[in-house]
Amino acid sequence: MRLPTGQSLPEYRALKAGLVAIVWLLTSLTPAVWAEIQPSPVPGGIARIPLPNDVYAAQFNGSSILVTSENGQAIAWVGLPLTTPPTIQQIDTIAGPIRFEVQDKRYETEHLTITNDRKVNPLPMDYDRIQDERYEMDQVFLSFTNTAPSLTWRAPLAGRYSSSFGKRRVLNGKPRSPHSGLDIAAPEGTPVQSVSDGVVAAVGNYFFNGQTVMVDHGQGLISMYCHLSTISIELGESVTTETVIGAVGQTGRVTGPHLHLSVSLNNARVDPLLFFSVP
Repeated sequence: MRLPTGQSLPEYRALKAGLVAIVWLLTSLTPAVWAEIQPSPVPGGIARIPLPNDVYAAQFNGSSILVTSENGQAIAWVGLPLTTPPTIQQIDTIAGPIRFEVQDKRYETEHLTITNDRKVNPLPMDYDRIQDERYEMDQVFLSFTNTAPSLTWRAPLAGRYSSSFGKRRVLNGKPRSPHSGLDIAAPEGTPVQSVSDGVVAAVGNYFFNGQTVMVDHGQGLISMYCHLSTISIELGESVTTETVIGAVGQTGRVTGPHLHLSVSLNNARVDPLLFFSVP
């Protein structure tokens, strides 16, 4: 490590810690509220569907979906997988099906070079671990509790959006699955806060995702934080938007320090920016 001219190691560390603290402070300046979300009925988006009177539950493709109330009107929020074709879809209710249109959206292609090729082309000895970890995460994504999610959301930290949701990814020249989250670049060690109130549903150090936390916000709404350098909470712990759950790192499959944030609604990974925005 090369220090700035005339600066001692303790001085350098103090300066770095101060900069990290400033970045963390900025997160408190970027709140977002569910009521401000603009629905986007596209692949990887969210459909907003008013429900008939006396209907307070619905399903999409056999999975229960989030229902909230606005001025006495029940509203269904449907997460749409990236694989959803632009066509007429429907939700099912006790009053019968309700149809809605999914519009088309094209996402950009992103080429990345991963220096650790094993994270792109795992060895046979890695397969069992990857499968077990995928099963563990899928169980959280599939879960549905009756807890009503908090209506207040915020960005987990202040930083540059280094890779947007939905990009078709080519890693080391080989096509891979589309980007299922939002990457926010920030210095390693920057504190990461929960985007909303919830309960920690999974904590682990995964092959691709690195050190990871998953938070269940209720009714199939899940947030996931990947590539952390440290984790500050425990499985089963309740969190709020003031809770620091960990710190930005570069664990797992990465090209540099950043937070990968995924948001899942009825087991569909959707664009996190539909839930909050940073000026």
